[in-house]
Amino acid sequence: MEYGYTFLVTVISVAISLLRVELSRLVRLGCVLFVFGLGAGVRPCLLHARQVAITIDDLPFADKASCDFEETRSVTRRLMEPVQAQKVPVAGFVIGERCGNLTEEQRRDLLRVWLDAGAELGNHTWSHPDLNDTPLPKYEEEILRTDAELRGPLGVARVRYFRAPYLHDGATSAVKDWLHAFLAEHGYREAPVTIDDSDWMFASVYGRALDTHDAALARRVREAYIPYMQSVVEFFERRSVEVLGRECPQVLLIHASRLNAEMLPALLQMFRDRGYEFVSLESAMSDSAYRLRDGYVGRKGLSWIHRWGIGKGQAVQLEPDEPRWISDMVKAQR
Repeated sequence: MEYGYTFLVTVISVAISLLRVELSRLVRLGCVLFVFGLGAGVRPCLLHARQVAITIDDLPFADKASCDFEETRSVTRRLMEPVQAQKVPVAGFVIGERCGNLTEEQRRDLLRVWLDAGAELGNHTWSHPDLNDTPLPKYEEEILRTDAELRGPLGVARVRYFRAPYLHDGATSAVKDWLHAFLAEHGYREAPVTIDDSDWMFASVYGRALDTHDAALARRVREAYIPYMQSVVEFFERRSVEVLGRECPQVLLIHASRLNAEMLPALLQMFRDRGYEFVSLESAMSDSAYRLRDGYVGRKGLSWIHRWGIGKGQAVQLEPDEPRWISDMVKAQR
């Protein structure tokens, strides 16, 4: 009898230990089990890994409109190294006139680095105009000119996603409806963004540090970048639950900068540490959340999570700001 009791206690102790290990794993993945009424008010457990699609804007090179071929190729190869090595699906959005000082062959070589790494390329207009201030015929021309460039001289076989510069896709309902109809007519889908951030500000300050050989400033930017990005990711995870009742597959927006060429491995690891797997833009957009009504009409560029919230009558809660010293330095550079 005593042996049986001891054996039962041992089994229960082992079971509790295993449960603790599993709970710790689930907490690291960003979820909490609702057990015996505990955890009320805490986000529910994710039964599957979180998912994120990585999208990168302003190809071939976000830092400069006029490009040095060797520098741009080096940055692009470095940016694509972890993408290719880790088999991360990526969608890159091309500005047609970017690096226009280079030859057609050189620009094709730069985009070939992306394609060889498995990236899908999309349309980001010819010169990055703001739809809020651009006549519609001119905006049409911007899209079609880049489409022709990608499919023709640059040799991209499949172009199916469009991203509006600044995420400005219609200050009025009429303009928004026009854009969506125009894109559908030409075989495009608008590429959404759920994790919207200010990586471009960090990249601007980092580029200045590199150009002026300011190693201390470059190090300060690198050290601040991932904590800032994590704060934004955490915000949109939470906001997704508040708007949708669950965490949806996210779509991250970053830029083809020297900063991200340096920091992408750390950024990818941050997502992995939070329990994410990397999926294609197509896969993320197959989730039912992306069929919800985009309730926003206006001049701002907002995350789709904000837009879905507006469509449900919820007030916008803005994501964390970049550090003040970053925004101050960006203003000083203008």
